[in-house]
Amino acid sequence: MFFQKNLKRAIAREVSQICPYFDKITLPIGQDSGKQKLYEFLSRKFKILASTGSIDQSSEGTHLHILDGDFNVDSDIQIKLDALYKNANRSFRVAAVLYNPYLQWLYRITNALGLTKANDTQNFVTQTVLENFCKISGFEVVRISRFYFFPFHLLGIGTFINRLLRITPIVNRLAIASIAYLRPVKPESEEKSISIIVAARNEEGNIENILRSIPSFTKDIEVIFVEGNSTDHTWAKINECIQMPEFAERFSMMAFQQPGKGKADAVRVGFHHATKDIVTILDADLTMPAEDLPRYYEAYQSGLADFVNGSRLVYPMEKDAMRFINHVGNIFFAKLLSVILDIQISDSLCGTKMFSREDYYRIRQWNTDFGDFDPFGDYEMIFPASVLKLGIVDIPITYRARTYGDTNISRFRDSIKLFKMCLIGFLRIKF
Repeated sequence: MFFQKNLKRAIAREVSQICPYFDKITLPIGQDSGKQKLYEFLSRKFKILASTGSIDQSSEGTHLHILDGDFNVDSDIQIKLDALYKNANRSFRVAAVLYNPYLQWLYRITNALGLTKANDTQNFVTQTVLENFCKISGFEVVRISRFYFFPFHLLGIGTFINRLLRITPIVNRLAIASIAYLRPVKPESEEKSISIIVAARNEEGNIENILRSIPSFTKDIEVIFVEGNSTDHTWAKINECIQMPEFAERFSMMAFQQPGKGKADAVRVGFHHATKDIVTILDADLTMPAEDLPRYYEAYQSGLADFVNGSRLVYPMEKDAMRFINHVGNIFFAKLLSVILDIQISDSLCGTKMFSREDYYRIRQWNTDFGDFDPFGDYEMIFPASVLKLGIVDIPITYRARTYGDTNISRFRDSIKLFKMCLIGFLRIKF
């Protein structure tokens, strides 16, 4: 059927954006001709495991499980979610295709005309209803991606109209269908080890204080210093400190000099050499208190999110911690990025973020495909965290004033770069 075929093609185009970043993709198809058509479109590009029955998800690796309209026909959605949650690991994701409850009349017309297959039962699940089901079964709705279907693809006009509708207020609520991405809220059963990356440029006076301020919040902590083209004695101070017994007894430590320039490059060097389960970043200026790292760690361990992000814009800051125009700019870019990426984030530029080392490699793969575009490193982590449906939570911290050295930020020049990155995200992700 023309309508059904093109609708499945549109769904395949949407979900295929994240398929390359999963080790395993499953799609239960049964005897449903529509699901078989979706499988046909997806399997042309990716290795998809199809089944006429239930599929046991592997306990290891990343796994994307696609449900094409299942929630619209299931007689008990909770039972299905409970079964999926039982065997899921943290990297398991569900991509559930839902048909718009406000367009029930349209589906009935297409069924009557034979353009789509009439189902024995028909549930029209709203976002609120889905979120309630997920809470009961231990899932979180990470993101809902709405898409449109304009069937006349002459000269690419259908694709253009679909993208235009996606960003049009009010109208974008009338999408033909949406894909709800679900993640299981799974607490860790054991303590995870962690690598703390410290990018340091002209921070000689802070190095020893950094190590003194890191609390022993888990048994296995690795601190990796990456020194970047300093004009003071930062490199010598790092090497002196990592030899001190009081620190060597608490942490395993490594130090590297970055070959390139900029914080993003330094952080990549640190992540490349990290060996622990979780990775995080600690700014060498200590404006983000190292004493708050346990808050990040507990949020990750509890399963509340797979990407833990710091927020400096909740509590009052120390005097001179951030200039007024910088404060306003941070709020602006956080709001802008939230709209572009369809996430709720209160601070997009706090340097400290925490996620698994496994997810870091997926983030780097996404950036390689998308193109490196971020000289600071914040957006090149937040963009893929949203696209890969990691689940993001903000941890409010009290932002401190710098006690040593000068900031490396140029508020006007860097603001232009940030706006450019937001524009890239709008055109290539949102639009």
